[in-house]
Amino acid sequence: MIEARSISKFFSVINEKGLAEGLTAVLNVSLTIPDGKIVSILGPSGCGKSTFLEILAGLQAPTDGAIHIDGKLVLEPLPATRKEQIAYRRRYRFISPLANGVFRDHPKHDIAMIFQDYAVFPWMTALQNVVFALKLRNAERGAVKLKNREIEEKALFYLNRVDLAASAHKYPSQLSGGMRQRLALARALSVEPKIILMDEPFAAVDALTREKLQDELLRLLDETGKTGAPITVVLVTHDPQEAVYLSDEVIVFSPGPGTIRNRIPVTVKRPRARTDAELLETQDRILAMFQYDINQEADYSI
Repeated sequence: MIEARSISKFFSVINEKGLAEGLTAVLNVSLTIPDGKIVSILGPSGCGKSTFLEILAGLQAPTDGAIHIDGKLVLEPLPATRKEQIAYRRRYRFISPLANGVFRDHPKHDIAMIFQDYAVFPWMTALQNVVFALKLRNAERGAVKLKNREIEEKALFYLNRVDLAASAHKYPSQLSGGMRQRLALARALSVEPKIILMDEPFAAVDALTREKLQDELLRLLDETGKTGAPITVVLVTHDPQEAVYLSDEVIVFSPGPGTIRNRIPVTVKRPRARTDAELLETQDRILAMFQYDINQEADYSI
């Protein structure tokens, strides 16, 4: 279970006059995401969606609040006052640089992340990209150690699951946008995470490819849930149709600073039809919220 407790994130930015000023990206966000659910975070550009996702992943520390996964703290909030800074230094004064090196690279939580720009290594083939992720996981403390042959077999298995086995020895530059995104998905699934975080993963492909990738994601998650523990997915998107079609719940963020404007459950059973009346009605509700937030007036034609 993912628990976000009163998460806020502040940045210091330089304005056009060259002066430092504060920017609030996320403000007092609290939510709970049960295991095995698909939850979308939806909102206009600049509302703090990606910042919040990176805080979930432990890539950024919150300024205030905390993220817990299965009861364990992801990252401690940064010290904001002099008193907190002194307490922080005292708490960690006996941790040596060597100890930091030992603990820093070992994740506390079983998370995979997929980015909008694929984030695959261009100098590695598709197979090498997946093998690299598996070798990293293999090196972690407590991991079941696999031999090189077993790692390659597992990588090929996951490439086959996303229909890329025939392209295993191609480089990302030789793959289409949709194929590169399937490669990123294969790499994430190969480490068999409990949680997958996705930051607008289908935004860079055309509409038809996006719909195909959405269906493939649901298929793979369904197959994984039948053979093992279901995977929790948190998806950041600005597309209401995508959010409603994929999710068990849609979290609507307000314009920046990001706060939870609404939480909308999606109860339509899978497999879903994109033309389902209930899904279309939910999309219209979200579009009406966006219209109000942008123009500060309701669009009664929706």
